[in-house]
Amino acid sequence: MFARALAQVATALALTACVTQIPVQSTPRQVDRPRAPIATAGPAFAATCSDWDDWDKPAPPVGVHGNTYHVGTCGIAAILITGDEGHVLIDTGTEAGASVVAANIRRLGFDLDDVKIILNSHEHFDHVGGMAKMKALTGADLYASSEASKVFQSGVVRPTDPQSGMHAPMALVSVNRIIEDGDVIRLGDIEITAIATPGHSPGAMSWRWGACEAATCHRIVYADSLSPASRDEYRFSDNPPYLAAYRAGLDRIAEAPCNFLLTPHPSASDMVDRFAGRAPLVDEAACVDYADGVRTRVDERLARESE
Repeated sequence: MFARALAQVATALALTACVTQIPVQSTPRQVDRPRAPIATAGPAFAATCSDWDDWDKPAPPVGVHGNTYHVGTCGIAAILITGDEGHVLIDTGTEAGASVVAANIRRLGFDLDDVKIILNSHEHFDHVGGMAKMKALTGADLYASSEASKVFQSGVVRPTDPQSGMHAPMALVSVNRIIEDGDVIRLGDIEITAIATPGHSPGAMSWRWGACEAATCHRIVYADSLSPASRDEYRFSDNPPYLAAYRAGLDRIAEAPCNFLLTPHPSASDMVDRFAGRAPLVDEAACVDYADGVRTRVDERLARESE
């Protein structure tokens, strides 16, 4: 009898292990007719914006694909993902840029009150300086990594950040949920997976989700900036654990299911030309190439540090 009980426990544990190993499966939301379709709004964006444009320069919203919209400025991306039970916004831009983002959401015909969750790429003021304003406008919950949450709660970039001391303080904002690598954010028919990508900042996150339009589905990744930019005296080679985490994040980006890349700085993924139709929107190697490009820049940076 005791042996049978042990066997039952072992079977239960095995079944539990199997369940935890099954990847989350979902069907991305189908949107047949997105607002501001990229065929017309994309060229309008490109006519307004140029590469590495001003952070706060207003840009028209663009229906990127399905339920995914670019609602940011010319120089800073903000991504709206719409759903049947509310919407998710990734990044807000600066405090001034947040007003552009809010106006673009309204311009698309969506209500700010329907933005239920706000996420972020990395915790620098050009991408999240408007977070307090946007949270007040929408009433949404803010989800962030543990490291990023410390910045939101203090308004100051952490000492461990390679760019510590380079940024002005931001308005304080409360974080409602701490996010870790691999966490899945669900809101109605929206499902977004977190990818921890520290390096450009300690708390940086990238995000992936699916979007379908006219029976064509894409695997979208909003990959963090990830560039090895820093204050003059910072040396990545003096911080081996941080460098190892940086490289691990690049590996996660390269391994992510991805054929449609978006980035916090639109020009980092050639979004101006892609939106204009001058470069391919879809690329099966997009995330691998993006990660490899950053690896090259990191290696070049380490070589300069060793001189």
